[in-house]
Amino acid sequence: MSAEQDPVYAPDQLKPGNRKMARRGALGTAAAMLLFFWGNHEGNTENIYLLLFAVGLVGIVIADALLRRNGLKPNDQ
Repeated sequence: MSAEQDPVYAPDQLKPGNRKMARRGALGTAAAMLLFFWGNHEGNTENIYLLLFAVGLVGIVIADALLRRNGLKPNDQ
């Protein structure tokens, strides 16, 4: 490969993130989204989207934990 085709990374991109804080942030955001059910909106369309996004965040956290536990995803990042 030539130098033109090599990917360019910033030093922060290669540094592993804090996985525990990311999980807490995702679960906290999902909990906060459920509190928005009691907002100033009419109808259930907003509630459906809030619930879907909250369940999606929780699902991503669970899937990440399962993949890491089973060794299908590396623990370094």
